[in-house]
Amino acid sequence: MTEAEIELENKAIAKEYKELLKISYQTLSDADKKLIRKAFDVAVDAHKDQRRKSGEAYIFHPIAVAKIVASEIGLGATSIAAALMHDVVEDTDITVEQIEEWFNPKIAKIVEGLTKMALLEPDSHISMQAENYRKMLLTLNDDVRVILIKIADRLHNMQTMESMVDYKQAKIASETLYIYAPLAHRLGLFNIKTKLEDLGLKYTEPEVYKDIVLKMKETKEEQEAYIKSVSDILKQSLDEEHIQYSMKGRPKSIYSIRRKMKAQNVTFDEVYDKFALRIIYKSTPHEEKFIAWKIYSIVTDHFRPSPSRLRDWISSPKSTGYEALHITVMGPKGRWVEIQIRSERMDEIAEQGYAAHYKYKQGVTEENSLDLWLNQLKEALENAETNAVDFVEDFKLSLYAKEIYVFTPKGEIKSLPKGATALDFAFSIHSEIGLKTRGTRVNGRLVPLNHILSSGDQVEIITSENKKPNVNWLDYVTTSRARNKIKSSLNENTKKIADEGKEQLQRKLKHLKINLDETTVNEMVNHFKLKTSQDLFYRVGAGLIDNTQLKDYASKRNNTLFNFFKKSIKRAPSTPVIQETEDKKALDLLVFGKDKEKLDYKLATCCNPIPGDDVFGFVTINEGIKVHKTDCPNAISMRSNYAYRIMQAHWIASSTSFNFEATITITGLDSAGLTTEITKIIMESKAVNIRSIALSENAGLFKGSITVIVPNNDILKKMIANIKKIEGVDKVTRVNTN
Repeated sequence: MTEAEIELENKAIAKEYKELLKISYQTLSDADKKLIRKAFDVAVDAHKDQRRKSGEAYIFHPIAVAKIVASEIGLGATSIAAALMHDVVEDTDITVEQIEEWFNPKIAKIVEGLTKMALLEPDSHISMQAENYRKMLLTLNDDVRVILIKIADRLHNMQTMESMVDYKQAKIASETLYIYAPLAHRLGLFNIKTKLEDLGLKYTEPEVYKDIVLKMKETKEEQEAYIKSVSDILKQSLDEEHIQYSMKGRPKSIYSIRRKMKAQNVTFDEVYDKFALRIIYKSTPHEEKFIAWKIYSIVTDHFRPSPSRLRDWISSPKSTGYEALHITVMGPKGRWVEIQIRSERMDEIAEQGYAAHYKYKQGVTEENSLDLWLNQLKEALENAETNAVDFVEDFKLSLYAKEIYVFTPKGEIKSLPKGATALDFAFSIHSEIGLKTRGTRVNGRLVPLNHILSSGDQVEIITSENKKPNVNWLDYVTTSRARNKIKSSLNENTKKIADEGKEQLQRKLKHLKINLDETTVNEMVNHFKLKTSQDLFYRVGAGLIDNTQLKDYASKRNNTLFNFFKKSIKRAPSTPVIQETEDKKALDLLVFGKDKEKLDYKLATCCNPIPGDDVFGFVTINEGIKVHKTDCPNAISMRSNYAYRIMQAHWIASSTSFNFEATITITGLDSAGLTTEITKIIMESKAVNIRSIALSENAGLFKGSITVIVPNNDILKKMIANIKKIEGVDKVTRVNTN
């Protein structure tokens, strides 16, 4: 670099630093600024010889992370200083001890938490990535700021991924959707969550992302005009009531539109509420609720509300801290519009999340508010002993769970995740009550322990000193707190039964001429659809797996399924690599990796890929390579937890043609000759054969499910497009079938 370029870069660094101080959500004292300056100087010196893949000086990354921490998350000087130094221990010679000496133990502890786990050799039986997540999540027990800075770090990495190769982009984006976006959601960082989800989609499904962005741009003017027509109607009435407010239309995130398209099996044009209208009002704390319902009354005077889509999170805030009144009303031109009503305080908490909470609480500092916040997440971390992948999956469930509100016999309100049972409620009161539960009453009526609760239920727990949990209780609960308490109570007893079960299994398998080794145990765990070897031994010891089932396993063991992986995956190396062809119609053979090798594989039944679909290979333990579509429901979890088992794959032409099965569903208005029209179109395509067809009519509506054999995706797409043109047909969708 020339001297002029160096000078220019230094000026840019100084400008970024000044902006960091300017945009801080919290008011920084002189002592705070001094601390931040010292951390900045340490980071600049430590990273002076480093550059990012894009070529820019590395120091721009920690400054950008600190800016997100300061303005979007709204943390104070301690966190800003730690964010500036978050990579110095990992990437330079500076140690945690030095940071403690130069600053204080608190900053050193946060920086240590942010220093990644040393990479170990991946073992096919454990996920290193899940182990990393587990370590990261367990730092919540030390200081939640570690996670908050980690989320900021991930957001900036996602914003600057352009110079990476595509498979790395897909891996990092999958991790983001799998763990970081749910964490941001649970911590009330809604803006950051939205950015992470949109960027995650950009790199996991680039074509889908581009398509939605383009369509949103095309419809932007029309949507804005529509929102304006709604807000103009409401403005006059709100002004007459002398309410101080601001009103803004807000487009739904790209990711939430994609999620809706997938969940409802609809196209972009069929997603109606792509925009929401937000009314933010000024109010004293005392009048907040009154004004919210007053605005609700004004809105519903003009537009008819949908009773099933009223969400009152003011009376019962979400456990993320979110408060608002959401209503969906029938707007002009017969279109549904979502209207969100929030006070300025509620809006700040929704936008800023965690940091805004203690701003509104008297005498609460950042330090002790962190403890209050942390207690909400600790339950999911109580049992750190389980398998890392299960641990992360359990934790994710507790992050995204929707909530219900139930009452104790004394009328106290308790929030539980949707789907929680009466036994979950018992454990939410106190673990001792849970462990001694004999029965439960809901709304005065005796119900089973696995009774699923609904909002508004009043629940009473009947206990007995002699009662102890049994293994069936694990099937009766959904919350990780209840699960962990039952497991630890059963553990001692279970271990004893499992030890006996192992000895029994060894004897029984000996009769069947099978050795009980690690491979056999793994095969049996898969065969009986269990999670761990402990589960297997326990079930044998408890008599839940009998001799007949063991004989059934022994006969299946000789099946090719279990011997599959023993064969070499590779075919004879003499087979030449087939050249790619531009003729998409002939793409019917998969090749793997950079060398485009032809390997044995199976098509996954969870997403049923066919030639032409975007796919990847996944190396399984017992069944060789399984091929999945890139938008398979399991893709994100596999890429996040088992990145080292993912193989790049794409279709090429082979001299032999293969056929594949695909199922489509058709809905529409029934009319004479509709069935004939559909079958005619399928028959006209000579490359398509019908495997099965099921058509039905109900009160004028037509429904059909057709399974066809096709050579590739292009022919299937053409056939679907032609069926859509038939008069009366409303929707034609390709479905994933098991």
